[in-house]
Amino acid sequence: ELKPIPGIKEILPKLGLPHCVASSGTLERIRYALEVTGLLGLLEPHLFSAAMVKRGKPAPDLFLHAAAAMRADPGKCLVIEDSPAGIAAARAAGMRVFAFTGGSHANNPALKARLASTEPDFIFADMLQLPDLIADLGARVKAS
Repeated sequence: ELKPIPGIKEILPKLGLPHCVASSGTLERIRYALEVTGLLGLLEPHLFSAAMVKRGKPAPDLFLHAAAAMRADPGKCLVIEDSPAGIAAARAAGMRVFAFTGGSHANNPALKARLASTEPDFIFADMLQLPDLIADLGARVKAS
C-alpha cells in the first residue's frame, strides 16, 4: 500500500543537488519502501539508517553521518523532515530544515501543530514546491 509522495519522482532528477535518505528505519526497511514506491533507483546508494550511528534522532548523529558520507558541510545542508524528532536532529546538526506535511501520516492537525512548534525554516505540503523553496532559500542565504 506504500505510495510515493506526489511529485517526488518528478523533482528528484531535477534538483541538481546531491541528496540522500537519512531515516530512523532499518536499511532493509528503507530499501523495501523505496523499491515498492519506485524511488530506489533515484536515491541509492545514498541511504543512511539510524542503525549506522550510536544515537538516533533527535540526536544529530544520523544527519552528521550522512553529511560526512556525502562530503557535505552540515551548515550547507537542508533536511526535509516530517517529525519533530527529525527537526530537532537537523537543528542540532547545524542544518537548515523544512517541515514536510504532505505525507498521508502528517494529515493530522496535532502533528502539524507540533511540527510548527519546532520552528523549522519553512513548512510545506506540496513536494512540487521544493525546487522553488530551495532556490528561495539560496537567494536568502546569499543576501545575508
